[in-house]
Amino acid sequence: MTPAGAAHVNLAHAGESNVVTGVAVLDHLLAELARTGGFELQLEIAPSEPEAEVSEAGTVLGKALAPLLSAETAARRGVGIVPADEALAMVVVEVSGSPLVVSNADLASTRAGGLETDLAATFLHELAESAGLTIHVRLLEGEDSQHVLSAIFKALGVALARACARP
Repeated sequence: MTPAGAAHVNLAHAGESNVVTGVAVLDHLLAELARTGGFELQLEIAPSEPEAEVSEAGTVLGKALAPLLSAETAARRGVGIVPADEALAMVVVEVSGSPLVVSNADLASTRAGGLETDLAATFLHELAESAGLTIHVRLLEGEDSQHVLSAIFKALGVALARACARP
């Protein structure tokens, strides 16, 4: 692990993921992301303030995914539509070189994990920046914030796996 953190993604193996960010809810969401995407994720973040840990998790995951997304054999775009109980989310990713996150899901008031900021927005922004992705998030249905976050991260896992796969 580097002083800030490190991540490794194994697309060929859907083994058990090990995620340690210091933010329990993010650990759970990233494990769901990998499981639903069908890949193994090893991610560890050095202890810091929770907001910094969320940001760093997005950055190190993006850096780990960047070479997989830019490989000649990669589709470079993917879509995932996944439920989590009553919530349904669609996430579309594209390797664009113009990092951008567009979302209709406002979770700023949720305070997931006791954070002062929107966990999903912070994580997705850093992921987009470090992997050169355009990420579109559409919440199609859902009221319960836990289920909404779960649906978004699971859909992101599917979208990322498809973007890294052969077209």
